Amino acid sequence: MDRIPEHVSIIMDGNGRWAAERGRERTFGHQEGAKSVRAVIEGCIREGVKYLSLYAFSEENWNRPQQEVSFLMDLMAREVADEMEEMLENRIRFRVLGNRGRLDPVLNAAITNLEEATAGNDRLTLILFLSYSGKWDILQAVKRLAAAKSPEEIEAMQIGDFDSWLVTAGIPDPDLIIRTSGELRISNYLLWQGAYSEFYFTDVCWPDFRMEQLHQALEEYARRDRRYGKVK
Repeated sequence: MDRIPEHVSIIMDGNGRWAAERGRERTFGHQEGAKSVRAVIEGCIREGVKYLSLYAFSEENWNRPQQEVSFLMDLMAREVADEMEEMLENRIRFRVLGNRGRLDPVLNAAITNLEEATAGNDRLTLILFLSYSGKWDILQAVKRLAAAKSPEEIEAMQIGDFDSWLVTAGIPDPDLIIRTSGELRISNYLLWQGAYSEFYFTDVCWPDFRMEQLHQALEEYARRDRRYGKVK
């Protein structure tokens, strides 16, 4: 493939709908969706993608039924704890970004352990956005900026200076944002960082999104003409 995006980001959608179509509980869809995560990680490594970020749980998702939220937190804690050996073997760096103060202490401890253990890996950076929203990210950046800088310093800032106050500081903006399950919206995700991302929407629900679907998205990206507002 001629052009491979440096950073692929995925809004993983459709787990509940996929499960309902099969007469199963929503939690079954989340379990199957975890298999797609592993497949996409493998596919990104194979294709040479350097950053893979996944929108796993939004700030708004806290409003879901408590049983489902608890299941998701437990599932993520188990997955994080179980992936240590494979991430070390495949040189995957693991990071979690979002409002981590709202996460369960057990999950937070597992996240910190895996982040520290994989900090030196350089083959692929895997980023999970948990308890995240784009509006929250911009607001927390503004609050920290206002507390740290004088009005004169803020007035002198350029657009690029703001990046370092977001939770994604040091991470390149996504080249390609994929959303599964046929929904045509970004759902409060990477509102600043996705300003010039290419978008790819597919009707495939997340539990059915595997290497073949990833390859199709990458092929479509390679055909795009990215001009960033310029004219050739």
